[in-house]
Amino acid sequence: MEHKARPLVERLTEIQDPRKAKGKRHPLPAILSLCLVAMMAGAKTPKAMANWWKNRIGLGPFLERLGFSKEYGPSKSTLYRVLSLIPIEQFEAVVSEWLEENWGHLLQPGENELDGVAMDGKTLRGSRRRGADNTHLLAALSHRLGLIISQSGVDDKTNEIGAMPEFLAGLIIEGRIFTMDALLTQRDIAQTIVDGGGDYVMIVKENQPKLYTDLEELFAEPGAEPFIADEAAPTNKGHGRIEQRHLRASLDLADFSDWPGLQQAFILERKAIILKTGQLRQETVYGVTSLSSQRADASRLLSLIRGHWAIENRAHWVRDVTFGEDASQVHNGNLPQVMAALRNCVISLFRLHKLRYIPDGFDYFAARPCDALAAIGC
Repeated sequence: MEHKARPLVERLTEIQDPRKAKGKRHPLPAILSLCLVAMMAGAKTPKAMANWWKNRIGLGPFLERLGFSKEYGPSKSTLYRVLSLIPIEQFEAVVSEWLEENWGHLLQPGENELDGVAMDGKTLRGSRRRGADNTHLLAALSHRLGLIISQSGVDDKTNEIGAMPEFLAGLIIEGRIFTMDALLTQRDIAQTIVDGGGDYVMIVKENQPKLYTDLEELFAEPGAEPFIADEAAPTNKGHGRIEQRHLRASLDLADFSDWPGLQQAFILERKAIILKTGQLRQETVYGVTSLSSQRADASRLLSLIRGHWAIENRAHWVRDVTFGEDASQVHNGNLPQVMAALRNCVISLFRLHKLRYIPDGFDYFAARPCDALAAIGC
């Protein structure tokens, strides 16, 4: 029997309602479903969501499908209050489980091993300026599908590195390749991934001085390269520049480094010529991976490194620019994190429906609200 992910609206019923029974007018799953459908149609704030349902024509059947028992939806103040009270860890866990189900369903057999998982952090700057708590968020994103498969707030008493063990504990590690920037290139993180049956591709900078020095010395003499296992040097033209990326991978460091799981080391040299000015930009980056040369040649490593930036382009940038996340100053209770989780859901719903350009998705679902209902399972 073909596996199918459970509808999102069904998963929302698992979230504990923090409100007291007295004075409760609307079911929590209905409120969350309304927020998602309204956001899919372009309503990006609780105020806009409340106004969105008020402007619907033939409202009764629409609200009934969402799960409301009354002929009207929640007010702006109700949305602000209820969303700020939602148990954020449970909400994020439920969303992550739903996205994991969809990810596993959409990938073809064997593709899971080829798909990278980018991990990175992001700060909700507007909310932070207003004094909100835990405004730095860790996220994991599928390179291939662009699904934000997990998100978790970083406690103000720690940082990304300190929050990673708990974050990884909530992810499926086995059989997956995790990519990260230099901040998260930490011995304990590498060990956790390897122990869990996964693999890593890590960028190495001066925050790991011994490993960085080893890599510098390994690739210091270009003329003496019997240890080079593979290399790739593709050239691309676009966005007003010509780019060349030359990656050389070596097996030599694996023989004497005690870095957990290290199989290959690599050096990536980037060159870009700006066509308008002729300016040349150059950069050299070092890295390590637990992937063997049989599982990942130089071209595959280069693809994984480039794929990592999907979390910036397809998640952080979209949330900041298209959804106005950095400009948002919501700061009460769990509201900043809940709104970020709702944005992640909507971005992933658009990707699941092959809507690559988010503004087009807003227009599509604004004109077809019943399709938005169907997308979440109503």
